[in-house]
Amino acid sequence: MAAASTLQAAPIDLIIDTDPGADDVVALFLAMASPHELSIRAITTVAGNVRLDKTSRNARLAREWAGREDIPVYAGAGRPLVRTPIYAADVHGEEGLTGVQVHEPKAPLAQGNAVQYLVDTLGAAEPHSITVAMLGPQTNLALALIQRPSIVKGIKEVVVMGGAHFNGGNITPVAEFNLYADPHAAEVVLASGVQLTYLPLDVTHKLLTSNARLKQLAAVNNQASKRVVDILNAYITHDMDVYGIPGGPVHDASVIAYLLKPELFSGRRIHMSIDSREGPTFGQTIADWYGVLKRPANVLWVEQGDAQGLFDLLSARLARLE
Repeated sequence: MAAASTLQAAPIDLIIDTDPGADDVVALFLAMASPHELSIRAITTVAGNVRLDKTSRNARLAREWAGREDIPVYAGAGRPLVRTPIYAADVHGEEGLTGVQVHEPKAPLAQGNAVQYLVDTLGAAEPHSITVAMLGPQTNLALALIQRPSIVKGIKEVVVMGGAHFNGGNITPVAEFNLYADPHAAEVVLASGVQLTYLPLDVTHKLLTSNARLKQLAAVNNQASKRVVDILNAYITHDMDVYGIPGGPVHDASVIAYLLKPELFSGRRIHMSIDSREGPTFGQTIADWYGVLKRPANVLWVEQGDAQGLFDLLSARLARLE
């Protein structure tokens, strides 16, 4: 029995769909520093925190900084399915990253479009074999599912940073930014029947930085940790000011931490719906936590997480980078 316990689980076959963004870059560092657990097939980019040209550049920058130019980056949807585009430059800065200098990375984008990449890759995959981490608006996957609904068979799980219930929203009183930016896309993904896990503001607002945690990251003392600390120091001030909280959330890193160490998190399977009607509840996730609607569960809604465990994991993985 002892020998069996030493066997390494096969790495998760992973596509990361993202709109970098400060916390997206931290998430990408965490993922790219974990090759034994995460086999990253590609990074696909979408407009969200900033415009597509900047999210695509920032994804390539994160790849360059992490020394992982082996991972292709495909640019995807430049606007939501239906709604007028919105961005979050007030939080992430005009370039999508504050606290660090940005430049044009050496390695270019992969040829082709992210949506077609998803159609081709998921369509050719073994059944239920590829996990998709969604760190921004869900436009790319929605477009791929609309184009070829059968690709759902290739997906093992979709893990979303998005939504809010107990916590309230961060772009309106009830809506979280990624869902508000394209609720129609999120509805398409939800309706596809794919295995869905949501890490909403309910949990990410419990996984906060602190002076001690930032010092812990700085103590790693390499280029990667310095960049993460510089990015976070600039990024967290907005949420600390708005919400009166003692530290800032690193939303998207929670998705990668969940994939690496699910034991740090807990939640329950519930029924969730999304409000895409124009009005004050546009983009709201209606999470039936107590099952009052008596409808079948369609998402795993993560509600608790181990904050120190997240920062311990992040500091340990950043130490593997340069």
